[in-house]
Amino acid sequence: MSSRDPGFEEFYAAHASRMVKVAYSIVRDKHAAEDVVQAAFVKAFAAWWRVRRADDPVAYTRRIVVNTALAHLRKPARRFEHSRAEVPDRPAAQPDVMGTGPGEVWDLLGQLPPRRRAIVVLRYFEGLSEREIADVLGCRPGTVKSQASAALRTLRDRLGTHDAERDSGRGHRS
Repeated sequence: MSSRDPGFEEFYAAHASRMVKVAYSIVRDKHAAEDVVQAAFVKAFAAWWRVRRADDPVAYTRRIVVNTALAHLRKPARRFEHSRAEVPDRPAAQPDVMGTGPGEVWDLLGQLPPRRRAIVVLRYFEGLSEREIADVLGCRPGTVKSQASAALRTLRDRLGTHDAERDSGRGHRS
C-alpha cells in the first residue's frame, strides 16, 4: 500500500469527527479525545487492508477508538503545571464537542466508570445493539445489559429521578 491511500483519506475525512465525539464521551477531555482518535486512526491505517475488507469498516474503527480511549484512561495521569499570571476563580469549561451544550447529564456521565460510560455512549449516542457493543468491548451481551442497567440506575439516582412505579405509589400498601 502506498503512503497515500485515497480510500483511507476519504474514510478519515468522513468519520474522524464522529469518532472524536465518541472518544470525548469516554475520556471527557477534548484534547485527549483528539489524541485518542489520532492514535486509533494510525492503528487503522496500519491495518487498512483489514479494515477496508471488514463487514463494517466504521464499526471496526469504532472498536479501535473505544479500546484506545479505555486504554488511555487506564494509564497513570500525567500532570503538567502551567504557569499563569493570575489564578482563575473556577475551572475552564470544556468545549462543547458533543454539540449538546453543558448539561447535568453529561457531567454525571463523566462520573461513571469508563467501561460503563463507554456502554452508555455506544448504546444511546451511537445506537448500537447489545451484541454490537459486546463485540466492541470483547465481552458478552449479558455483561453489556447488566452494566448498562447499573449505569442507568446510577445516573437516575444521581439525577434524583425515580422509577415511575415508585413515583406512582404502586406496590405500596397503606
